[in-house]
Amino acid sequence: MNTDIFLLNISGQDKPGLTSGLTSVLAEYGAKVLDIGQANIHDTLSLGILFEIKSGKKSAAVLKDLLFKAYELGITAKFKPISLEDYEHWVTLQGKDRYIITILGERLRAEQISEVTKIISEKNLNIDAIKRLTGRLSLIKDEEYPRASIQLSVRGKIDNKTSFTEKFMEISRELDVDIAFQEDNIFRRNRRLVCFDMDSTLIQTEVIDELAELAGVGKEVKAITELAMQGEIDFKESFKRRMKLLKGLPENVLHEVAINLPITKGARRLIDTLHNYGFKTAILSGGFSYFGEYLQKKLDIDYVYANQLEIKNGILTGGYIGDIVDGKKKAEYLQILADKEGIDIGQTIAVGDGANDLEMLDLAGLGIAFHAKPKVKNNAQSSISSIGLDGILYLLGYHDRHIDLFH
Repeated sequence: MNTDIFLLNISGQDKPGLTSGLTSVLAEYGAKVLDIGQANIHDTLSLGILFEIKSGKKSAAVLKDLLFKAYELGITAKFKPISLEDYEHWVTLQGKDRYIITILGERLRAEQISEVTKIISEKNLNIDAIKRLTGRLSLIKDEEYPRASIQLSVRGKIDNKTSFTEKFMEISRELDVDIAFQEDNIFRRNRRLVCFDMDSTLIQTEVIDELAELAGVGKEVKAITELAMQGEIDFKESFKRRMKLLKGLPENVLHEVAINLPITKGARRLIDTLHNYGFKTAILSGGFSYFGEYLQKKLDIDYVYANQLEIKNGILTGGYIGDIVDGKKKAEYLQILADKEGIDIGQTIAVGDGANDLEMLDLAGLGIAFHAKPKVKNNAQSSISSIGLDGILYLLGYHDRHIDLFH
C-alpha cells in the first residue's frame, strides 16, 4: 500500500481542545501518528505532528480538513511532505547517544545560551528539546533569590568528552554561568543517594577556623586550612597540625558554634525535596562529628561520617578518636553507603568544594563542585557557583513546580 508522510506544524494562541480537534481529523481518515511534540511559550502554541496516511484521495482530503479545522480554531497550519528516505534516516538517529546539558544562573542572558548552543552545533549534535526548569521571573518585583535554569536534551556522537566539557568550563568562567553536562542514561534518571561535604558546602563556614578563632590561633589554622583545601598539603597532615592548635579549648564553646552555623542558601529546600522524592542523604566530612550530628538533626540527614574530637574533663585535648576522614575515606564511605542502600554507585551524587572531596566526586555517578576551589571545579564532572544548593535539583531535571509542592 502506497502511503504519504506529512509533518503538520501548528502555531497560534493556545486554547483547550486544539490537539483533540486536530487528532480527531487524523483519526477520521485512519492516519498513523509517527511522532508528536508540543511547546507553549507565553500562551503561544507550537505543535508538530508527523503522520502517515494512504496516498490518493485520503491524503488530499485530510490536508483540506486539517486546514479547515485550523481555521475554525483560529490557528495557523503548515504542511511539509517527508520522503520515505528522509523518514528512515531520521529513524536511524534514535540510536545515537543522548546527553543532558543544564544551564544555571541567577538570570540567563541570550549571550550565555548562544555560546553553549554554538558548542553543541560545532560538534554536529542535535538539540531534541529545550525545557525551562525554573518559574517565571517578574520584571517588576525584585526577587529575593533569583535563579534561572534551562535543560537541553541533546543527541549525537561525541568523540572527545573532555574537550567538549572544557569548552563549557571556559564559557562558565567568562560569562558567569553554570553549565552541567551529563549522559542521559538510566542512572541519571534513578539517583537515590546524595552525599554532602559539610564545611563550605552544607554550611557557609569552616568550623575548625571558627574554633581556632575562639582558641586564639585563628590565623595559623586558617592558613593551614586554605593550603589543605587547595590541595597544596596532605589533608591528614594538615588535620593533625590544626588539631594540636585547638588543645585546651573548652567543650562548651562547641554548642555556641553549632547553634550559629550558617546554613547554605537552598540547603533546606534541596534536602526536603530529596526526602519527599525518596532520596537518602549523608554528610561525609573532614570536619567534626559534633557539628555533623547537629546538622543531621536540624536538616533531617540520614547518615553522618566525620572526625570525632577527643575531649577529656570538658577540654579538647588536641587529639581525635578513630580514623581521620580524608578524601580517600570519604570515597570509601560513599561506596559503603551505596552498598548499604543496595544501589549502584552510578545512582549516587557527591557534593563538595575542597581538594579532599575530589575522590568522592570522581567516584559518584554525579560529582558536583559547589562554589568550589579552582582545582576542584576544573576536575569535577559538574559545578554550581552561581546559585544555592537547590541548584542540584535542576541537574536532576526537577522543575520548580515539582519542588514547590513541598514548600
